[in-house]
Amino acid sequence: MPLVSVVMLSYNHEEFIAESIESVLGQDFDDFELITVDDASTDSSRQIIQKYAAEDSRIRVILHEANCGIAKTVNDGIEAAKGKFIATTASDDVWAKDKLTKQLAVIASNENLIVWSEGEVIDRKGEPIGETVTEFQAFRRNVSRKMSGDIFERLLISYYVFGSTLLFKKANLGEIRFDESLMYLNDYKFVLDLAREYEFYYIAEPLAQYRVHGKNTLEGSDPEAPKRRRRAQHEQIALGQEMLRRHDHIISDTTKARIYAKMGFSYRFLGDNKAALICGLRVIKYYPLNRSNLLGAARFLKLVGLNLLNSGIPERNSLKKGTKLHQKKG
Repeated sequence: MPLVSVVMLSYNHEEFIAESIESVLGQDFDDFELITVDDASTDSSRQIIQKYAAEDSRIRVILHEANCGIAKTVNDGIEAAKGKFIATTASDDVWAKDKLTKQLAVIASNENLIVWSEGEVIDRKGEPIGETVTEFQAFRRNVSRKMSGDIFERLLISYYVFGSTLLFKKANLGEIRFDESLMYLNDYKFVLDLAREYEFYYIAEPLAQYRVHGKNTLEGSDPEAPKRRRRAQHEQIALGQEMLRRHDHIISDTTKARIYAKMGFSYRFLGDNKAALICGLRVIKYYPLNRSNLLGAARFLKLVGLNLLNSGIPERNSLKKGTKLHQKKG
């Protein structure tokens, strides 16, 4: 039995997947299996995967006949994993040669740790853009991060763990899996569920590369990108509601305020000003001494104006009802 099962999800990355596979196969540690799960790619990804599998017995292949989405794809890889530990990666990302060796050295001291690392951002051609993954995310989200230890509450505020660097003990998952009702935030919820149970350990050295290529799920510029972003905002609301419901007794009022602030942004993005206002008032309730909250509430009231009485948006989501989600093409 291999010590590590590497689960690689694949979908229409024919341009990058060979380099991704080779970066795993080229590790300076070889007690692993590579489980590549292809989610019904329509390009040549399958042929590339099968070519490598025919040449290297460490590769196991799972081919979906119909597109099932990211969550189902990763879950199938997890279920098939035979290793004591699981590492996850994507078919457009690239590992450093000593990635597994350095992470296993950490986990040897405490098998219950969830180990992850910094990453380097690269462009479509594999050239570094001059930022690390956490710098790249900080630019977009402007949040400070706690990287190791109990990071659950910090993660509730912002998702910043680089998924292609995760390493964890399979037995510790229990019933934790990727939520197949979520299309875009399933990885976020998975990491939140892990962080609720286990401490994380962060390696500051970039041990993988995150590729930005214009077709990333929520960062793409294709015609379907706006639809994906709207769906992601619906999921952000649903996830915020779930976290508040499940963990209300353990999270601080400050964190609750920030969750409501995120939900308020999502409602504003979707055009539901009334629900956004309710979230804004709850932010003030849980964090009343924060000056920016008071100023923000005043600006919001001025912006909304008459729309508070006249915002019959079909997409409105009630705070009293969970957002119903359906799995779509990943």
